[in-house]
Amino acid sequence: MDNFKPQISRRALLRRSIATTSLGYLGVTDALAQTGDYKALVCVFLFGGNDSNNTIVPMGAKYNDYSKVRGPATGLAQNVLLPIMDRGEGYGLHPQLTRIQALYNQGKASAVLNVGPLIRPITKTQYNQRTAVPVNLYSHSDQQQAWQQASTSGVRSGWGGRTADAMQAANTGALLPMSVSASGGALFTIGQVTGPAIVNGGLGLGLSGSDGSPTAMARDNAFQQVINFQSGLTLVQAANRTINNGIQVGKVLNNVLTGDDGIATVFPGNGLGNQLNQVARIIRARQTLGVSRQIFFVSTGGYDNHEGLLAAHQGLLTGLNASISAFYDATIELGVENNVTTFTESDFNRTFGPNSNNGTDHAWGGHHLVMGGAVAGGRMYGTFPNLAIQGPDDVGNRGLWLPSTSVEQYGATMASWFGVNSAQLDQVLPNLMNFSVRNLGFMK
Repeated sequence: MDNFKPQISRRALLRRSIATTSLGYLGVTDALAQTGDYKALVCVFLFGGNDSNNTIVPMGAKYNDYSKVRGPATGLAQNVLLPIMDRGEGYGLHPQLTRIQALYNQGKASAVLNVGPLIRPITKTQYNQRTAVPVNLYSHSDQQQAWQQASTSGVRSGWGGRTADAMQAANTGALLPMSVSASGGALFTIGQVTGPAIVNGGLGLGLSGSDGSPTAMARDNAFQQVINFQSGLTLVQAANRTINNGIQVGKVLNNVLTGDDGIATVFPGNGLGNQLNQVARIIRARQTLGVSRQIFFVSTGGYDNHEGLLAAHQGLLTGLNASISAFYDATIELGVENNVTTFTESDFNRTFGPNSNNGTDHAWGGHHLVMGGAVAGGRMYGTFPNLAIQGPDDVGNRGLWLPSTSVEQYGATMASWFGVNSAQLDQVLPNLMNFSVRNLGFMK
């Protein structure tokens, strides 16, 4: 269960979809998006807990602090790191992140340092006193939920979905919900009012057996009569509208995902590459779909590297770099490089100190990457932790970094760029009011 992905229940999805339909959000019209104002957020979730201590490494004198703890079994040699600079300080990206390095040096990518779930800013002393500490730290399922939910206890929705709630008016009359998951029923995409469209790994969407044969067509017609029957029962009618709209949306997405996509960019054949290929196709169809705002969720797993970190992490970041590189090229091809922002999330960072199996274990605050033409790139945002075991930033005895930046601040910076106003931000990210800095500045 190390890479467990929490999914929203079918009942909850139906409830969200009924609420969405009742607002006319899925109205099937021929409206076109205001393409000049188009914006999209793409969340890339790294399930299992990415070791960000090996994703971004300090250079120079601070590299010695890194090397003496990590050692050759779990640490990266300084001469293989990809150099980047931040306000005169040298850092190195993992050697597989070649495209991320290029984008960073072009000012189109940034790193946000030591981010994690927080209720409010706390000190190490307050952590030891268990004051305002998020629940179930170091648990995969709970921290996957915390990142997607933005630490909003008691509300079964995600901050991406609540962003869609706040921005509904931008997509009036759209053929597709604002939120789209290419990775199942992701909590991130579930709003309190709106629900997502879910695309399924390149498979066709629609009713099983609807193959166009005379028998299938007769069955489909009969089914349409059933769902269009006016029973007078409110819940049944709402459910039937949801099913009918789902069928119509499925037909639209089938044309988008299985037709001639017109995208020359070649994507890698891995799972993340396939998901991002789907996202690119949907973005290409933005005018036909009538959308000016979109929120996407994609994911990849395998990051729970309790053993053999170096080899496993190299393979994972090779796939991540190739997939993100292809997607960025596709945004350039589609003319939306400045309109699409891609960012990472993960369960948690890994311990700075390795375990006995040449791996690392569950920790807390970690570094994340943000990419796009609208990113104020070429620098890092936030505070790099002090790389000292049991030091001022270690809340354990193995290098568990106390976050200096919250998921709320990370999300609010992108939600503001997306168009969410200041008053709405407190609804999208309720704990944001506990932080004096509401915008980290990494978006233009």
